[in-house]
Amino acid sequence: MLEFENVSKSFWTGTQRKVILDRVSFRVDLGRSVGILAPNGTGKTTLINMMAGLEKPDEGDIRRGCRISFPLGFMGGVINRLSAMENARYIAKLYGLDPDYVEAYCRWLCGLGEYFDQPLGTYSSGMKSRFSFSLMLALDFDMFLIDEGMPGTTDVEFNRKAGSILRERLETTTIVMVSHQPETLEKFVRSAAVLLDGQLHMFETLEEAKQLYDYQTQG
Repeated sequence: MLEFENVSKSFWTGTQRKVILDRVSFRVDLGRSVGILAPNGTGKTTLINMMAGLEKPDEGDIRRGCRISFPLGFMGGVINRLSAMENARYIAKLYGLDPDYVEAYCRWLCGLGEYFDQPLGTYSSGMKSRFSFSLMLALDFDMFLIDEGMPGTTDVEFNRKAGSILRERLETTTIVMVSHQPETLEKFVRSAAVLLDGQLHMFETLEEAKQLYDYQTQG
């Protein structure tokens, strides 16, 4: 499980204090994937980074009772001067997994060909996204954190394979996905929440969450 208890988070923008969370409490249990709807600029990425432990709350407690992934697209654990092959093997060792398996899995899913053996610093943003998503799916997590759904890539074959694998993972793992588009969440979750004005409103169904989200953003 993942649990927030009375968590607050804010930033000083230079002219005012931007509140992301204001004494928010919620819980995500394993086996119940959740989508979080939030307009751009309200703190989606900050929230998911806090779930992963990459950012700390100003106040409150965050408890993690399972293995939680790094957010999709997070590249802080990789080394640009190393190749995707070297990074895959290095990260596998950090998580106590078989480097041969993680390397082979990433090489197959990425579809980067000879670039897989080139330094990450030479990659385009789309290639980095493909490697990051492949690496996340290769590792053994109980809960996957995804910011805005699929990675920013125009590679149709990669999107097809990665999307199919992600849907299969719903059968055995839990996904927390944040997005400003309800259509992105529809493919992967049933329950949802809405992040508005520093509060997280939890709903049993995505349809209920969409009603509040549409009212606040379009009304």
